[in-house]
Amino acid sequence: MNNVSPISAELLSKFEAGYEARPELTVMANAISRTSLDDAAFVPAGAAKLRMDFSITVPTTKITNQKQSGRCWMFAGMNILRERVIKSCNLEEFALSGTYLAFYDKLEKCNNFLEAIIHYADQDIYDRETYELMRKPLPDGGEWEMFVSLVRKYGVVPDWVMPETVHSTGTAAYLPILGRKLREDGLELRELARAGADTTSRKEEMLQELYNALRILYGQPPKTFDFDYTDKDGTFHSYPNMTPRTFLDTFVKDDLDDYAVLVSTPFYPQGVTLCQPWRGNVVEDDMHWLNVSQEELEQAALKQLKAGEAVNFSCDCRPDRDRSRGYWDPDSFQYGEVLGGMHFGMDYKQRLATGESTMNHCMVFCGVNLTADGTPNRWKIENSWGDASGQKGYFIGSEKWFHTYVMQVIVRKEHLTNRQQELLKQEAIPMKFWDALT
Repeated sequence: MNNVSPISAELLSKFEAGYEARPELTVMANAISRTSLDDAAFVPAGAAKLRMDFSITVPTTKITNQKQSGRCWMFAGMNILRERVIKSCNLEEFALSGTYLAFYDKLEKCNNFLEAIIHYADQDIYDRETYELMRKPLPDGGEWEMFVSLVRKYGVVPDWVMPETVHSTGTAAYLPILGRKLREDGLELRELARAGADTTSRKEEMLQELYNALRILYGQPPKTFDFDYTDKDGTFHSYPNMTPRTFLDTFVKDDLDDYAVLVSTPFYPQGVTLCQPWRGNVVEDDMHWLNVSQEELEQAALKQLKAGEAVNFSCDCRPDRDRSRGYWDPDSFQYGEVLGGMHFGMDYKQRLATGESTMNHCMVFCGVNLTADGTPNRWKIENSWGDASGQKGYFIGSEKWFHTYVMQVIVRKEHLTNRQQELLKQEAIPMKFWDALT
Protein backbone atom coordinates (compact mmCIF):
# COMPACT_ATOMS: atom_id res chain seq x y z
CA MET A 1 0.00 0.00 0.00
CA ASN A 2 2.32 2.74 -1.23
CA ASN A 3 1.46 6.38 -1.86
CA VAL A 4 -1.76 6.30 0.14
CA SER A 5 -3.16 9.21 2.12
CA PRO A 6 -4.38 8.03 5.53
CA ILE A 7 -6.65 10.10 7.77
CA SER A 8 -4.17 11.63 10.20
CA ALA A 9 -4.83 13.32 13.51
CA GLU A 10 -4.10 16.67 11.87
CA LEU A 11 -6.60 16.00 9.07
CA LEU A 12 -9.24 14.89 11.56
CA SER A 13 -8.72 18.09 13.53
CA LYS A 14 -9.19 20.06 10.32
CA PHE A 15 -12.49 18.27 9.65
CA GLU A 16 -13.68 18.97 13.19
CA ALA A 17 -12.82 22.63 12.87
CA GLY A 18 -14.62 22.82 9.54
CA TYR A 19 -17.75 21.40 11.12
CA GLU A 20 -17.61 23.67 14.16
CA ALA A 21 -17.23 26.70 11.88
CA ARG A 22 -20.73 26.02 10.59
CA PRO A 23 -23.13 26.21 13.56
CA GLU A 24 -26.11 25.50 11.32
CA LEU A 25 -24.87 21.91 11.01
CA THR A 26 -25.31 21.36 14.75
CA VAL A 27 -28.79 22.81 14.51
CA MET A 28 -29.59 20.34 11.72
CA ALA A 29 -28.10 17.44 13.72
CA ASN A 30 -30.33 18.35 16.65
CA ALA A 31 -33.36 18.74 14.40
CA ILE A 32 -33.08 15.28 12.85
CA SER A 33 -32.12 13.44 16.05
CA ARG A 34 -35.79 12.53 16.44
CA THR A 35 -36.80 12.80 12.79
CA SER A 36 -36.07 10.33 10.02
CA LEU A 37 -33.87 11.52 7.18
CA ASP A 38 -36.70 11.00 4.67
CA ASP A 39 -39.08 13.16 6.70
CA ALA A 40 -36.48 15.85 7.30
CA ALA A 41 -35.63 16.01 3.59
CA PHE A 42 -39.26 16.04 2.45
CA VAL A 43 -40.34 19.12 0.49
CA PRO A 44 -44.11 19.64 0.91
CA ALA A 45 -44.28 22.22 -1.90
CA GLY A 46 -42.86 19.68 -4.35
CA ALA A 47 -45.19 16.89 -3.30
CA ALA A 48 -48.19 19.24 -3.38
CA LYS A 49 -47.93 19.29 -7.17
CA LEU A 50 -48.38 15.51 -7.32
CA ARG A 51 -52.12 15.20 -6.94
CA MET A 52 -53.99 11.96 -7.50
CA ASP A 53 -55.91 13.47 -10.43
CA PHE A 54 -55.14 12.56 -14.01
CA SER A 55 -56.47 13.57 -17.40
CA ILE A 56 -56.01 10.01 -18.71
CA THR A 57 -56.72 6.94 -16.56
CA VAL A 58 -57.08 3.24 -17.25
CA PRO A 59 -59.46 1.44 -14.86
CA THR A 60 -57.80 -0.98 -12.45
CA THR A 61 -59.06 -3.17 -9.63
CA LYS A 62 -57.96 -4.29 -6.17
CA ILE A 63 -54.31 -3.64 -5.33
CA THR A 64 -52.17 -6.77 -5.11
CA ASN A 65 -49.38 -7.54 -2.64
CA GLN A 66 -46.19 -9.39 -3.49
CA LYS A 67 -45.27 -9.23 0.22
CA GLN A 68 -41.71 -10.23 1.11
CA SER A 69 -40.78 -11.57 -2.31
CA GLY A 70 -39.05 -10.22 -5.41
CA ARG A 71 -42.00 -11.00 -7.68
CA CYS A 72 -42.82 -7.42 -8.69
CA TRP A 73 -42.20 -8.32 -12.36
CA MET A 74 -44.65 -11.20 -12.07
CA PHE A 75 -47.31 -9.14 -10.30
CA ALA A 76 -46.96 -6.31 -12.82
CA GLY A 77 -47.55 -8.80 -15.62
CA MET A 78 -50.47 -10.44 -13.81
CA ASN A 79 -51.99 -7.03 -13.10
CA ILE A 80 -52.06 -6.38 -16.85
CA LEU A 81 -53.56 -9.77 -17.76
CA ARG A 82 -56.12 -10.01 -14.95
CA GLU A 83 -57.97 -6.99 -16.33
CA ARG A 84 -58.78 -9.10 -19.38
CA VAL A 85 -60.40 -11.76 -17.19
CA ILE A 86 -62.36 -9.11 -15.31
CA LYS A 87 -63.69 -7.68 -18.56
CA SER A 88 -64.32 -11.05 -20.20
CA CYS A 89 -66.17 -12.47 -17.19
CA ASN A 90 -67.88 -9.24 -16.03
CA LEU A 91 -66.29 -9.45 -12.57
CA GLU A 92 -65.83 -6.88 -9.80
CA GLU A 93 -62.31 -8.09 -9.11
CA PHE A 94 -59.98 -10.97 -9.88
CA ALA A 95 -56.37 -12.02 -9.37
CA LEU A 96 -54.07 -14.59 -10.94
CA SER A 97 -51.96 -16.97 -8.85
CA GLY A 98 -48.44 -15.73 -8.24
CA THR A 99 -47.67 -18.96 -6.39
CA TYR A 100 -48.39 -21.05 -9.48
CA LEU A 101 -46.09 -19.03 -11.72
CA ALA A 102 -43.43 -18.66 -9.01
CA PHE A 103 -43.17 -22.43 -8.61
CA TYR A 104 -42.33 -22.90 -12.28
CA ASP A 105 -40.17 -19.78 -12.33
CA LYS A 106 -37.91 -21.21 -9.64
CA LEU A 107 -37.78 -24.64 -11.30
CA GLU A 108 -36.92 -23.09 -14.66
CA LYS A 109 -34.27 -20.85 -13.08
CA CYS A 110 -32.66 -23.90 -11.47
CA ASN A 111 -32.45 -25.55 -14.87
CA ASN A 112 -31.20 -22.36 -16.52
CA PHE A 113 -28.45 -22.02 -13.90
CA LEU A 114 -27.28 -25.62 -14.32
CA GLU A 115 -27.33 -25.34 -18.12
CA ALA A 116 -25.36 -22.09 -18.00
CA ILE A 117 -22.80 -23.63 -15.65
CA ILE A 118 -22.30 -26.45 -18.15
CA HIS A 119 -22.07 -23.95 -21.02
CA TYR A 120 -19.29 -22.00 -19.26
CA ALA A 121 -17.60 -25.07 -17.74
CA ASP A 122 -14.30 -24.37 -19.53
CA GLN A 123 -13.98 -21.02 -17.79
CA ASP A 124 -11.99 -20.47 -14.63
CA ILE A 125 -14.43 -20.28 -11.74
CA TYR A 126 -13.42 -16.63 -11.21
CA ASP A 127 -14.14 -15.64 -14.81
CA ARG A 128 -16.89 -13.07 -14.98
CA GLU A 129 -19.80 -15.15 -16.31
CA THR A 130 -19.24 -18.11 -14.00
CA TYR A 131 -18.61 -15.83 -11.04
CA GLU A 132 -21.85 -13.95 -11.70
CA LEU A 133 -23.76 -17.23 -11.95
CA MET A 134 -22.36 -18.57 -8.70
CA ARG A 135 -22.91 -15.25 -6.95
CA LYS A 136 -26.67 -15.42 -7.44
CA PRO A 137 -27.79 -18.84 -8.69
CA LEU A 138 -31.51 -18.47 -7.95
CA PRO A 139 -32.65 -14.83 -8.21
CA ASP A 140 -36.16 -13.82 -7.25
CA GLY A 141 -36.41 -10.95 -9.73
CA GLY A 142 -37.29 -11.01 -13.38
CA GLU A 143 -38.50 -9.26 -16.52
CA TRP A 144 -41.61 -9.05 -18.68
CA GLU A 145 -40.26 -11.61 -21.15
CA MET A 146 -39.58 -14.06 -18.33
CA PHE A 147 -43.21 -13.63 -17.31
CA VAL A 148 -44.29 -14.24 -20.90
CA SER A 149 -42.16 -17.39 -21.10
CA LEU A 150 -43.85 -18.81 -18.00
CA VAL A 151 -47.36 -17.90 -19.14
CA ARG A 152 -46.76 -19.38 -22.58
CA LYS A 153 -45.30 -22.61 -21.24
CA TYR A 154 -47.49 -23.24 -18.20
CA GLY A 155 -50.63 -21.14 -18.58
CA VAL A 156 -52.21 -19.27 -15.67
CA VAL A 157 -54.72 -20.03 -12.92
CA PRO A 158 -56.90 -17.96 -10.56
CA ASP A 159 -55.25 -17.10 -7.24
CA TRP A 160 -57.55 -19.35 -5.22
CA VAL A 161 -56.55 -22.41 -7.27
CA MET A 162 -52.98 -22.24 -5.92
CA PRO A 163 -52.97 -19.75 -3.04
CA GLU A 164 -50.00 -18.05 -1.45
CA THR A 165 -47.87 -19.85 1.13
CA VAL A 166 -45.49 -18.62 3.81
CA HIS A 167 -42.65 -19.38 1.41
CA SER A 168 -44.11 -17.87 -1.76
CA THR A 169 -44.60 -14.60 0.15
CA GLY A 170 -41.32 -14.76 2.09
CA THR A 171 -38.67 -16.03 -0.29
CA ALA A 172 -35.66 -14.82 1.71
CA ALA A 173 -36.16 -17.73 4.13
CA TYR A 174 -35.47 -20.45 1.58
CA LEU A 175 -33.67 -18.99 -1.46
CA PRO A 176 -30.24 -19.04 0.25
CA ILE A 177 -30.72 -22.72 1.07
CA LEU A 178 -31.59 -23.72 -2.48
CA GLY A 179 -28.84 -21.41 -3.70
CA ARG A 180 -26.35 -23.31 -1.58
CA LYS A 181 -27.47 -26.58 -3.17
CA LEU A 182 -27.29 -25.12 -6.68
CA ARG A 183 -23.72 -23.93 -6.14
CA GLU A 184 -22.76 -27.39 -4.95
CA ASP A 185 -24.50 -28.97 -7.95
CA GLY A 186 -22.86 -26.46 -10.24
CA LEU A 187 -19.39 -27.40 -9.03
CA GLU A 188 -20.10 -31.07 -9.69
CA LEU A 189 -21.48 -30.43 -13.17
CA ARG A 190 -18.46 -28.27 -14.00
CA GLU A 191 -16.14 -31.13 -13.18
CA LEU A 192 -18.19 -33.63 -15.19
CA ALA A 193 -18.28 -31.30 -18.20
CA ARG A 194 -14.59 -30.48 -17.98
CA ALA A 195 -13.83 -34.21 -17.90
CA GLY A 196 -15.89 -34.74 -21.05
CA ALA A 197 -18.51 -36.83 -19.22
CA ASP A 198 -22.23 -36.78 -19.98
CA THR A 199 -24.02 -34.35 -17.65
CA THR A 200 -27.61 -35.06 -18.70
CA SER A 201 -28.62 -37.81 -16.27
CA ARG A 202 -26.86 -36.21 -13.29
CA LYS A 203 -28.47 -32.86 -13.99
CA GLU A 204 -31.87 -34.56 -14.10
CA GLU A 205 -31.23 -36.10 -10.67
CA MET A 206 -30.31 -32.68 -9.33
CA LEU A 207 -33.48 -31.13 -10.75
CA GLN A 208 -35.55 -33.90 -9.15
CA GLU A 209 -34.17 -32.90 -5.75
CA LEU A 210 -34.93 -29.26 -6.41
CA TYR A 211 -38.41 -30.05 -7.72
CA ASN A 212 -39.16 -32.00 -4.54
CA ALA A 213 -38.08 -29.04 -2.41
CA LEU A 214 -40.21 -26.61 -4.41
CA ARG A 215 -43.26 -28.88 -4.10
CA ILE A 216 -42.79 -28.86 -0.32
CA LEU A 217 -42.42 -25.07 -0.26
CA TYR A 218 -45.12 -24.09 -2.76
CA GLY A 219 -47.53 -26.99 -3.01
CA GLN A 220 -48.69 -28.93 -6.06
CA PRO A 221 -49.37 -26.95 -9.22
CA PRO A 222 -52.84 -27.92 -10.49
CA LYS A 223 -53.28 -29.76 -13.75
CA THR A 224 -57.04 -29.11 -13.90
CA PHE A 225 -59.55 -27.06 -11.91
CA ASP A 226 -63.17 -25.93 -12.02
CA PHE A 227 -63.63 -22.23 -12.73
CA ASP A 228 -66.92 -21.30 -11.06
CA TYR A 229 -67.86 -17.67 -10.51
CA THR A 230 -70.76 -15.25 -10.16
CA ASP A 231 -70.52 -12.13 -12.29
CA LYS A 232 -71.47 -8.54 -11.40
CA ASP A 233 -75.03 -9.15 -12.60
CA GLY A 234 -75.49 -12.09 -10.25
CA THR A 235 -75.26 -14.75 -12.97
CA PHE A 236 -73.46 -17.97 -12.08
CA HIS A 237 -70.98 -19.47 -14.54
CA SER A 238 -69.21 -22.84 -14.44
CA TYR A 239 -66.29 -24.09 -16.50
CA PRO A 240 -65.29 -27.55 -15.23
CA ASN A 241 -62.00 -29.34 -15.79
CA MET A 242 -60.07 -26.39 -17.13
CA THR A 243 -56.31 -26.63 -17.56
CA PRO A 244 -54.01 -23.66 -16.96
CA ARG A 245 -53.54 -23.46 -20.73
CA THR A 246 -57.25 -23.55 -21.60
CA PHE A 247 -57.88 -20.87 -18.98
CA LEU A 248 -55.25 -18.71 -20.66
CA ASP A 249 -56.71 -19.28 -24.12
CA THR A 250 -60.32 -18.80 -23.01
CA PHE A 251 -60.15 -15.80 -20.69
CA VAL A 252 -56.78 -14.09 -21.16
CA LYS A 253 -55.84 -14.74 -24.83
CA ASP A 254 -52.29 -15.35 -25.96
CA ASP A 255 -51.40 -12.23 -27.93
CA LEU A 256 -48.16 -11.67 -26.06
CA ASP A 257 -46.15 -11.54 -29.29
CA ASP A 258 -47.90 -8.24 -29.97
CA TYR A 259 -45.78 -6.53 -27.29
CA ALA A 260 -42.26 -5.15 -27.53
CA VAL A 261 -39.79 -4.28 -24.78
CA LEU A 262 -38.18 -0.84 -25.05
CA VAL A 263 -35.22 0.08 -22.87
CA SER A 264 -33.00 3.10 -22.59
CA THR A 265 -29.35 2.33 -21.88
CA PRO A 266 -26.46 4.68 -22.71
CA PHE A 267 -24.01 1.79 -23.08
CA TYR A 268 -25.29 0.77 -26.53
CA PRO A 269 -26.25 2.84 -29.58
CA GLN A 270 -29.86 3.88 -29.81
CA GLY A 271 -31.80 1.86 -32.35
CA VAL A 272 -30.06 -1.46 -31.76
CA THR A 273 -31.82 -4.61 -30.59
CA LEU A 274 -30.28 -6.30 -27.56
CA CYS A 275 -30.58 -9.81 -26.16
CA GLN A 276 -29.61 -11.41 -22.88
CA PRO A 277 -28.47 -15.05 -23.21
CA TRP A 278 -28.61 -17.06 -19.95
CA ARG A 279 -30.22 -14.22 -17.99
CA GLY A 280 -33.83 -15.33 -18.23
CA ASN A 281 -35.63 -18.25 -16.63
CA VAL A 282 -36.89 -20.59 -19.38
CA VAL A 283 -33.65 -21.79 -20.95
CA GLU A 284 -35.06 -22.06 -24.48
CA ASP A 285 -36.03 -18.36 -24.55
CA ASP A 286 -33.88 -15.24 -24.69
CA MET A 287 -34.93 -11.72 -23.80
CA HIS A 288 -34.90 -9.11 -26.59
CA TRP A 289 -34.99 -5.36 -26.07
CA LEU A 290 -34.97 -2.35 -28.42
CA ASN A 291 -32.74 0.44 -27.15
CA VAL A 292 -34.28 3.91 -27.54
CA SER A 293 -34.11 7.32 -25.90
CA GLN A 294 -36.07 8.05 -22.74
CA GLU A 295 -38.19 10.44 -24.78
CA GLU A 296 -39.17 7.52 -27.01
CA LEU A 297 -39.95 5.42 -23.94
CA GLU A 298 -42.30 8.13 -22.79
CA GLN A 299 -44.02 8.60 -26.15
CA ALA A 300 -44.68 4.88 -26.48
CA ALA A 301 -46.13 4.72 -22.97
CA LEU A 302 -48.34 7.74 -23.68
CA LYS A 303 -49.71 6.17 -26.88
CA GLN A 304 -50.73 3.00 -25.07
CA LEU A 305 -52.38 4.86 -22.18
CA LYS A 306 -54.30 7.03 -24.64
CA ALA A 307 -55.46 3.81 -26.33
CA GLY A 308 -56.91 2.65 -23.02
CA GLU A 309 -54.35 0.06 -21.94
CA ALA A 310 -52.04 0.17 -18.91
CA VAL A 311 -48.27 -0.03 -19.38
CA ASN A 312 -45.88 -2.42 -17.68
CA PHE A 313 -42.58 -0.69 -16.84
CA SER A 314 -39.33 -1.08 -14.88
CA CYS A 315 -37.39 1.52 -12.95
CA ASP A 316 -35.06 2.29 -10.08
CA CYS A 317 -37.57 2.56 -7.24
CA ARG A 318 -35.19 3.34 -4.38
CA PRO A 319 -34.30 7.05 -4.63
CA ASP A 320 -36.53 10.06 -4.03
CA ARG A 321 -39.57 8.22 -2.75
CA ASP A 322 -42.06 8.51 0.08
CA ARG A 323 -43.50 5.02 0.44
CA SER A 324 -46.15 6.00 2.96
CA ARG A 325 -47.49 9.00 1.02
CA GLY A 326 -46.97 7.48 -2.41
CA TYR A 327 -44.58 9.92 -4.11
CA TRP A 328 -41.64 9.46 -6.45
CA ASP A 329 -40.09 12.83 -7.24
CA PRO A 330 -36.52 14.20 -7.06
CA ASP A 331 -37.86 17.70 -6.33
CA SER A 332 -39.73 16.48 -3.23
CA PHE A 333 -36.59 15.58 -1.29
CA GLN A 334 -33.52 17.60 -0.30
CA TYR A 335 -31.15 15.04 1.13
CA GLY A 336 -28.02 16.99 0.22
CA GLU A 337 -29.25 20.14 1.90
CA VAL A 338 -30.19 18.29 5.08
CA LEU A 339 -26.78 16.59 5.19
CA GLY A 340 -24.80 19.79 5.17
CA GLY A 341 -25.02 20.94 1.58
CA MET A 342 -23.98 17.92 -0.44
CA HIS A 343 -24.35 18.17 -4.21
CA PHE A 344 -25.39 15.17 -6.30
CA GLY A 345 -24.52 15.57 -9.96
CA MET A 346 -24.12 12.17 -11.64
CA ASP A 347 -25.89 11.77 -14.96
CA TYR A 348 -27.85 8.69 -16.04
CA LYS A 349 -24.85 6.89 -17.55
CA GLN A 350 -22.67 7.55 -14.52
CA ARG A 351 -25.35 6.29 -12.14
CA LEU A 352 -25.72 3.05 -14.11
CA ALA A 353 -21.97 2.57 -14.52
CA THR A 354 -21.30 2.90 -10.79
CA GLY A 355 -24.25 0.81 -9.61
CA GLU A 356 -25.92 3.86 -8.09
CA SER A 357 -28.99 3.10 -10.21
CA THR A 358 -30.25 -0.34 -11.13
CA MET A 359 -33.44 -1.57 -12.75
CA ASN A 360 -34.89 -3.05 -9.59
CA HIS A 361 -38.69 -2.79 -9.63
CA CYS A 362 -41.57 -3.42 -12.06
CA MET A 363 -44.95 -1.69 -11.83
CA VAL A 364 -47.79 -0.50 -14.06
CA PHE A 365 -48.60 2.97 -15.39
CA CYS A 366 -52.38 3.27 -15.25
CA GLY A 367 -52.74 7.01 -15.77
CA VAL A 368 -51.03 10.22 -16.77
CA ASN A 369 -51.83 13.90 -16.48
CA LEU A 370 -51.27 16.11 -19.51
CA THR A 371 -50.89 19.87 -19.44
CA ALA A 372 -52.70 22.14 -21.90
CA ASP A 373 -49.99 21.61 -24.53
CA GLY A 374 -50.10 17.82 -24.15
CA THR A 375 -46.96 17.47 -22.01
CA PRO A 376 -47.13 14.93 -19.17
CA ASN A 377 -46.38 16.22 -15.68
CA ARG A 378 -47.27 13.27 -13.45
CA TRP A 379 -47.94 9.54 -13.78
CA LYS A 380 -50.35 7.28 -11.91
CA ILE A 381 -48.71 4.02 -10.84
CA GLU A 382 -50.32 0.74 -9.79
CA ASN A 383 -47.90 -0.93 -7.40
CA SER A 384 -47.89 -4.40 -5.81
CA TRP A 385 -46.96 -3.49 -2.23
CA GLY A 386 -50.49 -3.80 -0.85
CA ASP A 387 -53.04 -1.07 -0.15
CA ALA A 388 -51.39 0.07 3.09
CA SER A 389 -48.57 1.78 1.19
CA GLY A 390 -48.86 4.86 -0.99
CA GLN A 391 -52.37 6.18 -1.56
CA LYS A 392 -54.35 2.96 -1.11
CA GLY A 393 -51.64 1.16 -3.06
CA TYR A 394 -51.26 3.71 -5.87
CA PHE A 395 -48.27 5.99 -6.32
CA ILE A 396 -47.52 9.16 -8.26
CA GLY A 397 -44.35 9.66 -10.25
CA SER A 398 -43.34 13.11 -11.44
CA GLU A 399 -42.21 13.83 -14.98
CA LYS A 400 -38.70 14.49 -13.67
CA TRP A 401 -38.72 11.11 -11.93
CA PHE A 402 -39.77 9.39 -15.18
CA HIS A 403 -36.81 10.84 -17.07
CA THR A 404 -34.42 10.10 -14.20
CA TYR A 405 -35.35 6.57 -13.16
CA VAL A 406 -37.67 4.84 -15.67
CA MET A 407 -35.58 2.48 -17.80
CA GLN A 408 -37.98 0.13 -19.58
CA VAL A 409 -41.56 0.05 -20.90
CA ILE A 410 -43.54 -2.72 -22.54
CA VAL A 411 -46.01 -1.62 -25.20
CA ARG A 412 -47.92 -3.09 -28.10
CA LYS A 413 -45.96 -2.95 -31.33
CA GLU A 414 -48.78 -0.99 -32.96
CA HIS A 415 -47.81 1.97 -30.76
CA LEU A 416 -44.25 2.01 -32.08
CA THR A 417 -43.15 4.16 -34.95
CA ASN A 418 -42.59 2.51 -38.33
CA ARG A 419 -38.85 2.87 -37.84
CA GLN A 420 -38.98 1.21 -34.42
CA GLN A 421 -41.02 -1.69 -35.80
CA GLU A 422 -38.42 -2.24 -38.50
CA LEU A 423 -35.58 -2.09 -35.97
CA LEU A 424 -37.14 -4.95 -34.03
CA LYS A 425 -36.36 -7.24 -36.98
CA GLN A 426 -32.59 -6.73 -36.88
CA GLU A 427 -30.18 -9.23 -35.39
CA ALA A 428 -29.81 -8.71 -31.66
CA ILE A 429 -26.54 -7.78 -29.97
CA PRO A 430 -25.77 -9.91 -26.87
CA MET A 431 -25.51 -7.78 -23.75
CA LYS A 432 -22.72 -8.26 -21.25
CA PHE A 433 -23.57 -10.79 -18.56
CA TRP A 434 -23.02 -8.11 -15.92
CA ASP A 435 -24.80 -5.30 -17.73
CA ALA A 436 -26.13 -2.51 -15.50
CA LEU A 437 -29.74 -3.21 -16.59
CA THR A 438 -29.67 -6.95 -15.86
